[in-house]
Amino acid sequence: MKLVFASDSFKGSIDSSRAAELLKAAAREVFGEVETVSIPLADGGEGTVDAVLASSDAKAVTVEVHGPLMEPAYAKYALFDDGRAVIEMASASGLTLVPEDRRDPMEATSSGTGELLLDALEKGAEDITIAIGGSATNDGGMGFMRALGAAFFDEDGNELEGRGRDLADVSHIDLSCLDKRLAEARLSVMCDVDNPLTGKNGATYVYGPQKGADEETLAELERGMRNYRDVILDLTGIDCDRVAGAGAAGGIGAALYALLGAELRPGIEIMLDLTGFDKALAGADLVITGEGRADFQSLHGKAMQGIGKRAKEKEVTVTAIVGCLGEGWEGLFDCGIGKIIPLAHGSISPEEAMERAEELYYDAALKFFREYKDAREGKHRLNYYWT
Repeated sequence: MKLVFASDSFKGSIDSSRAAELLKAAAREVFGEVETVSIPLADGGEGTVDAVLASSDAKAVTVEVHGPLMEPAYAKYALFDDGRAVIEMASASGLTLVPEDRRDPMEATSSGTGELLLDALEKGAEDITIAIGGSATNDGGMGFMRALGAAFFDEDGNELEGRGRDLADVSHIDLSCLDKRLAEARLSVMCDVDNPLTGKNGATYVYGPQKGADEETLAELERGMRNYRDVILDLTGIDCDRVAGAGAAGGIGAALYALLGAELRPGIEIMLDLTGFDKALAGADLVITGEGRADFQSLHGKAMQGIGKRAKEKEVTVTAIVGCLGEGWEGLFDCGIGKIIPLAHGSISPEEAMERAEELYYDAALKFFREYKDAREGKHRLNYYWT
């Protein structure tokens, strides 16, 4: 029997590598010696660089940058000897870098992510992948672009700082002083979502609340983002409301695609290729995946969706162990996920599940493996499509 473990991180509690360790321990307790393949995983959000470092010969580079509120911060990226680099926005401009009581998408900036990209260019990287999930920002990527040499002006010719509050005032974008090395670099973007730039499914309304925006702030940011969309359209001819992923990470997807010509790809697809997931599926009996929350967002380029689809193509069964369930989680059954096991259920709240994450995760894995073993031995039929 061969088991493949490829779970995304449970933000704030269990990272991808630790999930694999717990699954391996539980599998050995139930099955004894069994073949397991652990694939550190991320879909473009937090933990992407760690997953790349764990599954390749890249080296870690640490850089001092400006964090989301322009505070000093240290961020790392992965650098390969062949000129490739993988940068993680969450490391430099991530939501987890900002205390909950200070989260403010009107003030947050993506500048630090641009500073990471500059460092990679300085070290000779020419093929750069930028993982843009997990951001604290809703600035349309203006802070990021300013770090690379772009300038944003209001109608009076005043240069803007490039924060969320500046979106409504953008009248002109000057790209003439962009770092010249960008013209020779190949930029790929790992998107963990496929949202357009504006609208009810856009950057602001879908992700603004978790970044600290109330209803009034959301309305103001959306007005600004619509203005920003129109300025980009006038400059480039690209309507970012028609670009899947343009709304990723507070709109930095729009800047990367329309202003820098980067290729937007589902982050999980890049990671699965990089980690050799398809090869790991050969001869596999079962895949265990998961993430912190299963909901409608899981159906828009996230890890479980990508894993389920590839495993389904190879006719390999997939079970997901998740932190909790949210609206729309049932759609994962159409993506190749056969069984979903939430840690938070019944009398256990999401908060308690977070505090007891490793204990609950291990127990859930043990219970499932015992059921799976009994089913293989013909003692009962394993009930899939079950939570």
